[in-house]
Amino acid sequence: MMNSANCLKLVVCLGNPGREYQNTRHNAGWMTGDKILEAAPFAARPAAWQPGNGALTWTALGGRSVLLLKPLTYMNLSGEAVADVLAHFRITPAEMLVICDDLDIPEGALRFKRNGSSGGHRGLASIIQNLQTADFPRLRVGIGRPRPESGTTIVEWVLAPWVSSDTTLPCDAIGSAVQIADTIARGFLEKAAQEARMAGNRRTESNRS
Repeated sequence: MMNSANCLKLVVCLGNPGREYQNTRHNAGWMTGDKILEAAPFAARPAAWQPGNGALTWTALGGRSVLLLKPLTYMNLSGEAVADVLAHFRITPAEMLVICDDLDIPEGALRFKRNGSSGGHRGLASIIQNLQTADFPRLRVGIGRPRPESGTTIVEWVLAPWVSSDTTLPCDAIGSAVQIADTIARGFLEKAAQEARMAGNRRTESNRS
């Protein structure tokens, strides 16, 4: 369990701004953030101080007030807004959670790690570069890769609306991500990792059946 010095203070939800990117696979982080705001017991309110390149909101997660950030730069510059918020509020990287999509995780599966590399994700890479550390928790929402025979490029895949042959998949994945973020906010990191693995296992078993 997190100690009081390392409790969750900031949730960073990665995505691209603009209507054309709304509900695309690459915006799985933003989609999760929207659901966190919807599920909160009180109406979200903008923070009095705002970074010049992001939207910062007070909300609730894990029974406590937290800040939720949506960087308003494009994905590969996300770290600029994150660095500004951490500096202004004196939040350490260990006290934030980054939520993003991931091509290398099966569609609908989830992974939680306390630190690690960017794994090729440009938003995470930007955060690591701006903070000069990779030591921060991240929750990845699997979007899978296009089938080779489809002829769909990676760029086309991640920037397309997130639809699936399993029509419940995007909604279920985002719902599970919100629940796991809540567990993380309560300080139960090992439980969060287990919940993420279980969500992925349920998805795999469902696909086999």
